[in-house]
Amino acid sequence: QTQLEESGGGSVQAGGSLRLSCVASEYTYCMGWFRQAPGKEREGVAAIDRRGTTTYADSVKGRFTISKDNAKKVLYLQMNSLKPEDTAMYYCAADCDAKMMASGRVPDFGAWGQGTQVTISS
Repeated sequence: QTQLEESGGGSVQAGGSLRLSCVASEYTYCMGWFRQAPGKEREGVAAIDRRGTTTYADSVKGRFTISKDNAKKVLYLQMNSLKPEDTAMYYCAADCDAKMMASGRVPDFGAWGQGTQVTISS
């Protein structure tokens, strides 16, 4: 099973930026990020497939950018214009639902890391 390790979380004020990184033991067809805040459902944030096609949740479009470094097997999530409602545990994820990805939706994932906390203050 794919091993994933996130880093880069932290606490910033609203309007600030953070970049999350994820080192993967291997790349799967598509990979991405989801988040979960206390008392809330898991929310898919962004995904990128093997060809570099990306998809985003409406809540982060225009603010977040997902990218990957194939040589280093590192996945990134650049988060700009952060809002308090972005506060959550962020998980790097792999083994996506390819049909969902192909339909343009952020897919469900079958494997994820331990997560990294992102806290945005107002």
